[in-house]
Amino acid sequence: MNLLIFDLDGTLIDSKLDLVHSVNAARALMDLSPISEDVVASYVGNGAPVLIRRALGPSASEADVQHALQYFLSYYREHMLDHTRLYPGVKEALDRLLESGIEMAVLTNKPVRFSRSLVEGLGLRGHFFQVYGGNSFDQKKPDPVGVRKLLEESGVARDRAMMVGDSGVDVRTARNAEVKACGVTYGFQPEGFLEDPPDILVDNMSQLADYVLVRKGRGGNLDP
Repeated sequence: MNLLIFDLDGTLIDSKLDLVHSVNAARALMDLSPISEDVVASYVGNGAPVLIRRALGPSASEADVQHALQYFLSYYREHMLDHTRLYPGVKEALDRLLESGIEMAVLTNKPVRFSRSLVEGLGLRGHFFQVYGGNSFDQKKPDPVGVRKLLEESGVARDRAMMVGDSGVDVRTARNAEVKACGVTYGFQPEGFLEDPPDILVDNMSQLADYVLVRKGRGGNLDP
């Protein structure tokens, strides 16, 4: 692989608690009771509007959804780094990949300004040549437009690129873009891999670095 394209939430960063607090702040605004971490995590992956629509439930009007969405975005902007951290081993694995000349980018359905602020705030900006969010293009993942743009910008061929994520959305994005897919087992929605199995599964980011670097002849712990 010469290009790795990473999802953000549930893949590089554990943002669950800040998302839960922000969703429940929006629910409180609408006089609704809090919902659990696991429920909120199951709603993540298709962008903020879908997250809030799911969090409010089917009886919410479109006006209610838009009102709660604006509050959610404002609240999350102020609190998105309160508890969010990199998953263990992510920084070290990305350092290894960067030193070996692997091109890396982020493609998430989270709003792009939040995504770039998180990447910057967690010390990863220098690892990625590009960070795209859910509003960077007309269509979100699993539409392949973001992957195609990153292939164009990097000059890497499809068969040398891989999408890395924690959900079936990321696998479908890879399939639609005709690139390989890697799933991480520790993220928000690993159950999605039952319906959309990736080409490889890893339990941590170090395993992915080993997989990629062994195949580039740069050293690692997996058999080629």
